[in-house]
Amino acid sequence: MSERVARILDEVRKYHQDSQEGRGFIPGVTEIWPSGAVLDEDDRVALVEAALEMRIAAGKASRKFESAFARRMKRRKAHLTNSGSSANLLALSALTSHLLGDRRLRPGDEVITVAASFPTTVNPILQNGMVPVYVDVELGTYNATAERVAEAIGPRTRAIMMAHTLGNPFEATEMARLAQDHDLVLIEDTCDAVGSTYDGRPAGTFGDLTTVSFYPAHHLTTGEGGCVLTSNLVLARIVESLRDWGRDCWCEPGESDTCRKRFGYQMGTLPAGYDHKYIFSHIGYNLKSTDLQAALGLTQLDKLDAFCSARRRNWRRLREGLDGLPWLILPEATPRSDPSWFGFVLTVDPRAPFSRARLVDFLESRKIGTRRLFAGNLTRHPAHAEAPHRVCGELANSDIITDHTFWVGVYPGLTDEMIDYVVSSVAEFVGDHR
Repeated sequence: MSERVARILDEVRKYHQDSQEGRGFIPGVTEIWPSGAVLDEDDRVALVEAALEMRIAAGKASRKFESAFARRMKRRKAHLTNSGSSANLLALSALTSHLLGDRRLRPGDEVITVAASFPTTVNPILQNGMVPVYVDVELGTYNATAERVAEAIGPRTRAIMMAHTLGNPFEATEMARLAQDHDLVLIEDTCDAVGSTYDGRPAGTFGDLTTVSFYPAHHLTTGEGGCVLTSNLVLARIVESLRDWGRDCWCEPGESDTCRKRFGYQMGTLPAGYDHKYIFSHIGYNLKSTDLQAALGLTQLDKLDAFCSARRRNWRRLREGLDGLPWLILPEATPRSDPSWFGFVLTVDPRAPFSRARLVDFLESRKIGTRRLFAGNLTRHPAHAEAPHRVCGELANSDIITDHTFWVGVYPGLTDEMIDYVVSSVAEFVGDHR
């Protein structure tokens, strides 16, 4: 590093420190966000350093972050993407590759998922011409059970794709066993659950493919960004090809002839010796990320344990503070799990003398941010109501979630004082409506 660059980065650190001064909490005035990125001076320096080096495409930092994140997630391969939604699209699309032979998924095949979901967990099923099979979730954990999924398996079922809701793992051991017994592929959407465990294993290590989001709301952030992980090298190669325009070549950006026969291929009806860098073996996309994002991801990764600890601590403080209040269904961890919580979910009992909307309005009036549990019952949305799908059983709990459920934040940027203000505000509202 040159002396000039060192001086610039030192000024960046000072700028960050100065910008953080005087940020006290004022109840009812200071916004309590439900989610958000926690960024320190190392993060700011990493971004500026990458910018000074003009690392504007994917390069060394991206490869370094992919390797480090794969190790952390206990997967053999990780491929960065421009979003978690793109990661979901790539994971499902990879299963349609001709390289999988008779095991490839085809239009009309069924994929089991949950109705109470974020849409981009489900959209790739429809975007690939397949049929989502919706099952209900349990109130409290907000996840489907393996029993519900087993009941939904039909003759055209080929895969299971669902998320660990708000960081709370679904029954991953049982789900993986179910997939193996019925020759299904399991995709774990771990966008909300980095750092969570089930049966002592990290969420994201049970499925054939795992997806992660690095949006600012999530456990780590690269601004926008996501990742697909797998320990199956064939699937990893397919994901890379689909992410990188569908090309057959695997050279890193700026490299050529990694395979030592760049002009020695004959594929399709192309002339022999056609440049391998421009041979396309999949109908792909351009869903890559950049080194600017990866530089931020590397500094964020160093703080993951602290972030997860803060999320667990904030969730426990909320749970203990709200315990015993009437008319509220409080969240519960899935048995045998240790969630790295994304949010604290509350369901207003349908028999309560107040509505979810009135409680939410009260909290928002106090600058306490709230969010819905994503789509609620996805089958009730305009985009999905008429789309091909099958429902197994009733979606009664998903409907309750649509009408009565919301969540508040537990992210590491919240202080004990903020958490206690949320608790006292909820308690005050409920107390006034006994």
